Amino acid sequence: MVSSFVYAAPGALCTVDWEQYRQRFMAPDGRIKDTGNGDISHSEGQGWGMLFAVSSGDRESFDSLWSWTETTLRRQDVALFAWRYDPAGSPPIADLNDASDGDVLIAWALLRAAQRWGDAGLLQKADEIRSAITQRLVRRIQGYTTLLAGIEGFDQPAGTVINLSYLVIPAFVEFDRYEPRGPWRELLNDAPRLLRLARFGSYQLPPDWLLLPDRGRPYPASGWPARFSFDAVRIPLYYRWGGLDKGEPELLRPFDRFWRSGGTQRPPAWIDLDSGEVAPYPISTGVAAIHAYLTGASAPASPVAMEDYYSASLYLLTQLARGGCGANH
Repeated sequence: MVSSFVYAAPGALCTVDWEQYRQRFMAPDGRIKDTGNGDISHSEGQGWGMLFAVSSGDRESFDSLWSWTETTLRRQDVALFAWRYDPAGSPPIADLNDASDGDVLIAWALLRAAQRWGDAGLLQKADEIRSAITQRLVRRIQGYTTLLAGIEGFDQPAGTVINLSYLVIPAFVEFDRYEPRGPWRELLNDAPRLLRLARFGSYQLPPDWLLLPDRGRPYPASGWPARFSFDAVRIPLYYRWGGLDKGEPELLRPFDRFWRSGGTQRPPAWIDLDSGEVAPYPISTGVAAIHAYLTGASAPASPVAMEDYYSASLYLLTQLARGGCGANH
């Protein structure tokens, strides 16, 4: 029963940021639009939108977001979600494969909503998704418990491809409190161990996509650029938010070193971990907010009214990680 556990209300988003986010990126039917990528939608974006809505106490928007997500993206065979929706495509969903971070985010938002509003129906949906994640996506590889990036397509002849930014650590912390017999504690214990192995290039950074081979040490996965880039920037946010660096200050220090490399200017948006080549453009304000969160600095001015969906989403996530509107530490 929902009443059997206590809801610890997370920090709320700044009202103006949530309102601007909702107006800019949420369609009337509840679809979150990736404005930097042709207005497509992702399960990840739906999960973030739902998380922002429940954190803002906006039940109407939450219900709209969840209705579109469940009706449009949920697979028929398992309680997981197609990862990509293209409104210009025919069909709009060309690939039914899921993305595990989207699945986790949706389940997390539903759990928080069930707790906040005392809704047993939402709790049941959260339980179904979390059970599917446990059964289909949690994998033991080389002695590490981790998360497949999706049901299909990530097993290669040499090993298994994972994405460390798909480990939504604060969600696992809350899942473990609610369901202590689940795999969440093992995922939390092994996430730092995997990050310590995923250090490459002059700054000792993780790639977006990492291969866990059947034997030997991990290395950047073939088929993707060997870059610390748009996915991996989320790793320090999630790890710090979930408290995995407590007592281990070196765990996240490589991110700080790279992001300080620009001096007084913003550092490049990505770096190739093999060649050292860097992006010809800087990190977004959303990524700058993650760096500020890591160092305890004040957050930069909100980009929600100006920058694209991804930068705005990272900024709002960082706001929640700090404890809500007005919190800087």
